[in-house]
Amino acid sequence: MQGSEGCFVAIIVGSESDLAVMHETGVVLDALAVAYELRVSSAHRTPDATREYVLDAVARGCGVFVAAAGMAAHLAGAVAALTTRPVIGVPLEAGPLRGLDAMLSTVQMPGGVPVATVAIGKAGARNAGYLAAQMLALGDPDLARRVRAERDRRAAEIVARGRALSVPPASD
Repeated sequence: MQGSEGCFVAIIVGSESDLAVMHETGVVLDALAVAYELRVSSAHRTPDATREYVLDAVARGCGVFVAAAGMAAHLAGAVAALTTRPVIGVPLEAGPLRGLDAMLSTVQMPGGVPVATVAIGKAGARNAGYLAAQMLALGDPDLARRVRAERDRRAAEIVARGRALSVPPASD
């Protein structure tokens, strides 16, 4: 979903190899009818382009940034340094530490420059979508209803699966 008008979520990934995981964020935002755009931009390899994109996205109405990176994982922090809009960091599994280094780099921000950090990998990418939607829903009652309905739908699915798996107690 393209977010060129009104409030939207900007998803930034450090490299094209991150797109497969971050597709999950888009799936969630699509399901909740939240506008977003996706950009590949590196905090290290293209810092000027990253800065330009963040400032432009803010000027166009971006409400929340989701930044994903592995290993050194400075992308979310670099974005947070450029804006006071909420930033959600998604650590990605890469290198010998399997994403733990990315998680620690993302979560250990200095006081005053926060980055909300979610789980490593696909679960984190999905939760970043839900968290971004919840943030935007604070000012959008229709979106708040869609988020609530999605949560209720998922809960009902779990209850239904649990009933289907129930085993009657053994008789004596």
